[in-house]
Amino acid sequence: MVITYNELRDIKHSLPTGSVSRIAQTLQVDEQTVRNYFGANDYESGDIAGKHYQQGPKGGIVTLEDTKIIDLAQKIIKESSN
Repeated sequence: MVITYNELRDIKHSLPTGSVSRIAQTLQVDEQTVRNYFGANDYESGDIAGKHYQQGPKGGIVTLEDTKIIDLAQKIIKESSN
């Protein structure tokens, strides 16, 4: 999946409180791994998130190798808006 960095951050900021924990528990990954996926860079306590950055407008382009985290995030956002 290809998305701009700004779009990725907008998704993260649209998540209701507690969503990072919910995503981590559901996917059985560390919470910091979820944060890293959305742009954090703490790799001592979380894994690399399978993403690649390319500089450009709107924060650049992010290529996500695995979309499980973003798919679940979008599902949570949709649930919270209903």
